[in-house]
Amino acid sequence: MILYASQEHLRISEINGGSLRNAIPRESFALVSVCNAKKDTFLKTITKATKEIKTEFKTVDPNLDISITETTAPKKVMTTISQITLLNTIYAAHNGVYRMSNDMEDLVETSNNVARVIVKDEEIIILCLTRSSVETSKFDLANTLKAAFELAGYQVTLSGSYPGWKPNVNSPILNVLTETYEKLFSSKADVVACHAGLECGILGTNYPDMDMISFGPTIQGAHSPDEKANIKSAQKFWKYLLTILENIPVKIK
Repeated sequence: MILYASQEHLRISEINGGSLRNAIPRESFALVSVCNAKKDTFLKTITKATKEIKTEFKTVDPNLDISITETTAPKKVMTTISQITLLNTIYAAHNGVYRMSNDMEDLVETSNNVARVIVKDEEIIILCLTRSSVETSKFDLANTLKAAFELAGYQVTLSGSYPGWKPNVNSPILNVLTETYEKLFSSKADVVACHAGLECGILGTNYPDMDMISFGPTIQGAHSPDEKANIKSAQKFWKYLLTILENIPVKIK
């Protein structure tokens, strides 16, 4: 939004946004050139956009920092048409929740993450990660993104597809494990679904009749430098797993 709002006053030289394709970006850097005649107008535009962004995200990201530092003028900048195309396409690319689940309340079914933007050495690279618990919905969004980037003249490659894993609210194994949890801990299990890529999606693709659930300790800040696991919940998870294994029904041949 910062670059988009002030694009008529600047020329982009480099962008280094995000870190990994499977991580929500938490920082981004841009090297831009601004002529002296437009410097004051540029700074006013940036100040206004910064204030609007901080106001919008003050609840979820109160420590958001947007700073501008003067540096040596870059030797090369993007052409005007290339810059307009890049900023308009990134702005048009869907980023965030795309569709909510019809089967489970408050569950995000499909989303996209514009995770990495690199502009350097006359090359532009944009990496997105599209997630969904439903395969058809995932490819619908992927094709929407593909169409947007191709209309701008970019070459698009779809790769690394992770199969979706649609929630089964009538899962027999889910009933068994929730009952086991309640007996073991004297409280109801917190049953949720998630649209992130999980190994169960791969297993389900190859064994469509297999009934599965996924459970584990509490993890916070997954896929970020702040990722951490709750030790107390890991101990609880281990006790739960052992109880499940000890009570697996004997299969009659």
